[in-house]
Amino acid sequence: MRVIRLPDPQATEVFGARLAALVQPGDVITLEGTLGAGKTSVARGLLAALGLVGEAPSPSFAIVQPYEPPEVRFPVMHVDLYRIDDPTEIEELALDDARYDSLLLVEWPERAGPDHWPDALRLSLTIEPDGTRGLTVGVPEAWRSRWPT
Repeated sequence: MRVIRLPDPQATEVFGARLAALVQPGDVITLEGTLGAGKTSVARGLLAALGLVGEAPSPSFAIVQPYEPPEVRFPVMHVDLYRIDDPTEIEELALDDARYDSLLLVEWPERAGPDHWPDALRLSLTIEPDGTRGLTVGVPEAWRSRWPT
C-alpha cells in the first residue's frame, strides 16, 4: 500500500474534499488513527465539499452527528465510536439502517470489531515523526471502479 503524505491540517481537509466527488449514499468510509491524527479533519473536508457551511463538530460526545439536505447534498452520518466499549452497543445506533440512504463516516471503526464494514473505504492516518500525517487507503472491491489509480 502506498502512503500519502499530508503536510498540514489543510491538506488533510483537502483530501477529504476530494473524496466528496467519489462518495454516494450507501457508502461507508472508516477513519482509523490515534487521537489528533486527522480523522475529523478528513470528515470536515468531505462535509464541506458536500455543502456544509461552517465547521463540523467532532461527534465524540454525541457519537452520531447526522447531516441532512439541504445542509449537505445527501444524508451523512458522522460517527465516532471512541466511547463505545462493547461492539453490541453499535446495534442500538441503527447504522446499518442508515446505509440505505446515507453516507457513513466512521471514526474509531475498530471499536465495532474486526470486519464490521468489509466494503468500507478504509483510511488509516498516522502522525509521522516530522509532524506530517501519513494516510494509507484500503480500497475494497466495491470502490475499485471509482478510486483513482
